[in-house]
Amino acid sequence: MNKLYKRIAVKLVFSFLFGSTLWALPTGSQILAAIDRQQEMSADITAKVKITQQKVDQGVRILQCVFYRRDRDDAFLIVMTAPDNEKGNGYLSDGDNMYMYRRNTRTFQHVGRDENIGGSDASMGDMESRKYTELYRVAKDAAGKEIIVEETLGSANIPVYRIEVIAKVSDVKYPKQVMWVTRDKYLVLKVDSYSLSGTLMETAYFTQYTVIQGRYIPLWQKFIDRFEEGNMSIVELSGISLNRIDDYVFTKPYLENLSK
Repeated sequence: MNKLYKRIAVKLVFSFLFGSTLWALPTGSQILAAIDRQQEMSADITAKVKITQQKVDQGVRILQCVFYRRDRDDAFLIVMTAPDNEKGNGYLSDGDNMYMYRRNTRTFQHVGRDENIGGSDASMGDMESRKYTELYRVAKDAAGKEIIVEETLGSANIPVYRIEVIAKVSDVKYPKQVMWVTRDKYLVLKVDSYSLSGTLMETAYFTQYTVIQGRYIPLWQKFIDRFEEGNMSIVELSGISLNRIDDYVFTKPYLENLSK
């Protein structure tokens, strides 16, 4: 074996034993852009959503709704179907305007991104299709190097990139996040979300995906409240359809008519 091949062999052995890599890591911008591409939907989407929420002081509560989304103009509609006290209530996003509808009073109220849906931990802002590349930048260490680390996640030792991001805009739910993203398909598997003071507020898991038109959609999501221990939510999607949604669906009259 000549000296060149011997040096290559030694490098490969050290790479295997100590987890280093001979290949350059992707940049933070590349990872965030890949996540955005995976989440983009060229078709309209309709799905049934079930939210199982557990709170220490309230027990277990189950919410169900039908979710309509159209990415080309960032429009969405949520119609509550259970429990009975929420049935017929709804949430509508039309361009820059967001509304909450209450069936018992037949009134619409203008709300913001932080408005909770059906009293759950999910908010209106969570339903938007805002891009990671527009909301966050990759954090850097003291040496000015992007905080991206190769490691494995879970008992299955899934190869992931751990990446730390900082908000570029002020209207995000969490100003700092640490994400674990698969190295092959750039699927987000876990997210730790932090407050401005650096307190860990929430851990989210995305463990089951389905492929629709080449895009990966999480069917099962778990959100653990780290600020108030014992609180958690599980979000499940089913009955997914990519049929075109008529324009009238994303209107106040349609939501009112559904609630009659």
